Amino acid sequence: MRKFFKRIAMSAAVTAMAAGGVAVMPSVAEAASYNGACGSGYSVIDTLPLAEGTVFLTYNSSNGYNCVVTVRTNPSSYLKSMDAGIRLSGGSWTEDGGFFTTYAGPVRLYAAHSCIDWRGTINGEVNYQYNSHCG
Repeated sequence: MRKFFKRIAMSAAVTAMAAGGVAVMPSVAEAASYNGACGSGYSVIDTLPLAEGTVFLTYNSSNGYNCVVTVRTNPSSYLKSMDAGIRLSGGSWTEDGGFFTTYAGPVRLYAAHSCIDWRGTINGEVNYQYNSHCG
């Protein structure tokens, strides 16, 4: 089923370009890569895009902890305002914010059998997900 939808998307992009339109397809190289900052045992379960990076939500099934890291796409020595945050839905934030060159976080939270809110920011742009990953 996934291949079918991928083919439709590619066909639509080719048709748009042939008709004189512009189709923008993100490349894998443009996305920030998870940097392993949460430690061993954590696997990426979701991401949120930002213009200058990606917010990664990871989970460790052996201990029930989630972890959030906000990673810049093009790290440099230039500091940018960044944040990574997580909380039990509606609770108090656990966060790491400040001026960083490569990433904010990691921030961890025990969330087995609970819903979480998580977010990340780079240079004032915020992306978040509320009441998610209930489990």
